[in-house]
Amino acid sequence: STLFGLLAVTGMRLGEAISLDRDDVDLVEGILTIRRTKFRKSRLIYVHPSTQTALKEYAQIRDRVFRQSKPTPAFFLTERANRPSINMTEWTFVQVSRTVGVRASGKSRGNGPRLHDLRHRFAVRTLIDWYRAGLDVERELPKLATYLGHKHVNATYWYIEAVPELLQLATNRLQWSNPGGKP
Repeated sequence: STLFGLLAVTGMRLGEAISLDRDDVDLVEGILTIRRTKFRKSRLIYVHPSTQTALKEYAQIRDRVFRQSKPTPAFFLTERANRPSINMTEWTFVQVSRTVGVRASGKSRGNGPRLHDLRHRFAVRTLIDWYRAGLDVERELPKLATYLGHKHVNATYWYIEAVPELLQLATNRLQWSNPGGKP
């Protein structure tokens, strides 16, 4: 659950998260060093204090449970003290989704949340928060692109979906900036 939570609150790619080594997770400062990225360019991610606490708690439990195991650099471990694979993590997410009732049983692909959907949700929620804070979303978008590890801001547009709340906020902003006129 800590891994899934981390994906939800950071927008990290699954491969980036499961590739984290212990040295990549600064539990004191709350900084993640992402080294194994899609475009082979490392970046830093600062996490919220609540995420920092969750990571600390996970690390304490992990270290207590695997005290006798062979040392491994991996931050996240399976029950066999190995780094989780993408396939195993996706399969686990499907099982959890079924258990909590957000995915129909028997559906392993499609028609249910995917781990990558957490990345989409993070991007959309960030934009919604920026609109609500009165920020110039167009000016802020390069920050989101960099945070998500995109080379170009155009790649970030794929994450902007037709979410009713986001569309309403964007429409309101457009009407506010052009009162009485046509957009």
